[in-house]
Amino acid sequence: MDSKGKKDQEIGVVLLTKAHGADDANRIFTEKVQQRPLYLTPSSPPPSNARAARRRAREKKKEQRKKALKPKPLSAAQRRKLGLYDVPREGQKYAVFEPLHNLWVGYIQEVLGNEIYSTGEAPGAKLASADFHGAELEVVRSGCVSRVGIKGIVIKDSKFAFEIVTRKNKVKLVPKEGTVFRLEIPAPKQSGVDQVDAPAKEQQPESMVVEIHGEQFQFRSDDRASRKFRTHFSKIL
Repeated sequence: MDSKGKKDQEIGVVLLTKAHGADDANRIFTEKVQQRPLYLTPSSPPPSNARAARRRAREKKKEQRKKALKPKPLSAAQRRKLGLYDVPREGQKYAVFEPLHNLWVGYIQEVLGNEIYSTGEAPGAKLASADFHGAELEVVRSGCVSRVGIKGIVIKDSKFAFEIVTRKNKVKLVPKEGTVFRLEIPAPKQSGVDQVDAPAKEQQPESMVVEIHGEQFQFRSDDRASRKFRTHFSKIL
């Protein structure tokens, strides 16, 4: 080791002597190389930083533990594979969904309010953003003639189709594109105080009948609820 260090020193001195004198070369080599101070930073953080690091590590480990215990949500493919969206055959009956239809009638009457007796943009916008699970729809026009006349309760409102159960306990999948549906909403029953006003009662219709163009409803029900609809001209109408 000493011979190697001496050899390295001689090489350094030789290189320095090419630019400086012998005395200056020895002095520069001694001060700048051999006696050069080496500054070291402490490898361990202070106690306060160490405690903070340990606390962060514990919190991170705790969060990872929570994520490991929390079950991951099923993907859309897994839900379809498990048949979570499928109605069992024994449940494909019109009578099973009649209570749902009665609930939907109360829901849509509450959504429309007094606008159930009027026409215009206000009730149309509310109907466009409403949920149609439980509504009773009838196909009045369609690109496929065999679908005309299908009437039943909506049991599934997907993006591109309505799944309807008919009174004959048959489940029909009706595409929204190229189809016009008719919807009849009964007017809410009037109380005894309202029945006193007979002339006003005669002017109010017993139900509200609207036609829905399927092309305008090609959104999922939850997407329609948060979507703002504007009146515009449609080429398909």
